[in-house]
Amino acid sequence: MRFLPIQAARGFTLLEVLIAFMIAGIALSVLLGMELTGLRATRTAARHEQALSRARSHLALAVHADPLTQGDWRGDDGSGFVWHLTVTPIASIKVQPEYRPTASMAENFGLTLYAINVSISWADDGAHEVVLNTEQVGSDAR
Repeated sequence: MRFLPIQAARGFTLLEVLIAFMIAGIALSVLLGMELTGLRATRTAARHEQALSRARSHLALAVHADPLTQGDWRGDDGSGFVWHLTVTPIASIKVQPEYRPTASMAENFGLTLYAINVSISWADDGAHEVVLNTEQVGSDAR
């Protein structure tokens, strides 16, 4: 029977084990940090998508208002979202129609070009905002 020399049967030293644990701990903390960053980015993207959907809804309501009127409105949209809608006239023109089927129709009517701005803002790890802008022609209310 043959015996191995004492130096050949030697295991890891305490220092080598501690260094291995430190390297594993650093690697785990980096991986955990990356995971948290990914989760935070996913949540921010979801909130942006939700804000965009809410802004589109407010814009659709403003564009289809009859008559479209100048104004500045604000409100709480729930779930931490706040909306702001402005409708501002840009230019107006009087139009005289060529075709008048009845005498009761107004001879002239006005058309106005409006700028419509909708913003949705919220606060998650800082201030965020989604802004939509459009222009819409509306007739003057009579």
